[in-house]
Amino acid sequence: MSATNGRAAATDPAAVRLAGLIGEADSVVALTGAGISVPSGSPDFRSPGTGLWANVNPMEVAHIDAFHRDPQKFWSFYGQRFQTLGDKRPNRAHAALVALERTGRLDAVITQNIDRLHERAGTQSLVEVHGSIAHSSCLVCGLRYELEAVRALHEGAADGVPRCDCGAPLKPGVVLFGEYLPVQALARAEALAAGADLMLCIGSSLEVYPVAQLPETTLSNGGQIAILTQGRTPLDRHAAVRLSGDVVDELDAVLDALGLVIPEAPPPAP
Repeated sequence: MSATNGRAAATDPAAVRLAGLIGEADSVVALTGAGISVPSGSPDFRSPGTGLWANVNPMEVAHIDAFHRDPQKFWSFYGQRFQTLGDKRPNRAHAALVALERTGRLDAVITQNIDRLHERAGTQSLVEVHGSIAHSSCLVCGLRYELEAVRALHEGAADGVPRCDCGAPLKPGVVLFGEYLPVQALARAEALAAGADLMLCIGSSLEVYPVAQLPETTLSNGGQIAILTQGRTPLDRHAAVRLSGDVVDELDAVLDALGLVIPEAPPPAP
């Protein structure tokens, strides 16, 4: 797909078709996964050699039992994760969703990502079903610490474990393996999915449940789904539109067909 003045040309019939569906729908919801943040430099989870789980067993470093059993090993992984995500900036795919929301064409973004990039891009209606790195909490006394305080505690800890004032290890505000999704966030996501005429599934493998069930909820309630991701998904055959190119180029083309301008990315956070 060619680009003109930094924007992808809307020559792909599938992109034009998706723009038409967005324009016709009364309610559009986006569901995003790790693939939307890859252009920002964040790794996805399952790509051979480069995915987050390529060289570690997630059950050993990202399970709630691992946190309780060996917080030092747990934080040796999550501390690096916090550092790598700290300097990431939203990309044009994040900004494209902001443009859709600002013009009334997108009701909300449901994200599996914990990286805060949708928030930093300017998304207003955001459902973080897997939590966020924005804070960590003490499971003993309930105190909550914002990200910068957690980073300082992590860097100053002799054993690499950020601890609460009460001495207990802090747990990141993300949903670990073995934990339930936040009830309110999941309920809101399900309501949005049920009411959507169109769900945009962007950068997600659609394999991690219960979030992967959300597009099925849209379909079962008479809505349609569009899938924009480079890998195959279990729901490809049910998609009204299937785009498999670079997510930034694809969304550039869709917005170009809608006559929308993507806002500039915000400056990096301090």
